[in-house]
Amino acid sequence: MKPDAQQVKAFLLQLQDDICQQLAAQDGHPFTEDNWQREAGGGGRSRVLRDGGIFEQAGVNFSHVFGAQMPASATAHRPELAGRRFEAMGVSLVVHPRNPYVPTSHANVRFFIAEKPGADPVWWFGGGFDLTPYYGFAEDAVHWHRTARDLCQPFGDDVYPRYKKWCDDYFFLKHRNEQRGIGGLFFDDLNTPDFDTCFAFMQAVGKGYTAAYMPIVARRRGIPFTERERNFQLYRRGRYVEFNLVWDRGTLFGLQTGGRTESILMSMPPLVRWEYDWQPEDGSPEAALSEFIKVRDWV
Repeated sequence: MKPDAQQVKAFLLQLQDDICQQLAAQDGHPFTEDNWQREAGGGGRSRVLRDGGIFEQAGVNFSHVFGAQMPASATAHRPELAGRRFEAMGVSLVVHPRNPYVPTSHANVRFFIAEKPGADPVWWFGGGFDLTPYYGFAEDAVHWHRTARDLCQPFGDDVYPRYKKWCDDYFFLKHRNEQRGIGGLFFDDLNTPDFDTCFAFMQAVGKGYTAAYMPIVARRRGIPFTERERNFQLYRRGRYVEFNLVWDRGTLFGLQTGGRTESILMSMPPLVRWEYDWQPEDGSPEAALSEFIKVRDWV
């Protein structure tokens, strides 16, 4: 079955609307919108909420870019893409709350198709969502992963365990030997058994993000915090920056395909700090995070 790229695009635009509406309703502040065009082909719609009541910065970006050929990094990994015209579209978001007891969250769903005359198209879906707490609550981690498991269940018993492991493996800072957070779901190169099933799974992941995240925000948004917790949050945000700039494939793809830099780097936290060889006090809540984010079965 030939993929219906326009159907995917319509869903992604609606998904961006729905997520922004829910985040803005929770926060009490609106998003600002920035429409942009890419000189080589395509464009996007970036939305950012700044200095909100709950979210220090939340960015929800839609992009649809296309071009005559893939970047060298992509064809080295997938040589069958050489000489093909490509389209890539997706919704990507990162939410950085102000309160350190509310975790940072990230989600992304995307579709890629590459075509050339006389050959079948090469296409796939990818995406997922993951959670990065600063102070861990088992109740939140269980809810996050059970939501992920439940949305995967209609697609097979092995889907959640497989994509949870992929997420744990992907969001790992090799240079720190630690997880970025407590994971969630991550999948890529999804093109079986058929387009409709793959598209349905991508939709389930996209819609599942707010079901997983909003109850956690509601539970933690009112917890009082001091400068100590805030400083720890800013310090741990440094890990987020390190991962996105050193290891994240999406960031690299966006920059190498001439994407809009402001939108690609929208995931960066507005404030962050690094401190040389900082170590938490033994037995402190800050020290507990390193154990909390270790890979485990939360469901």
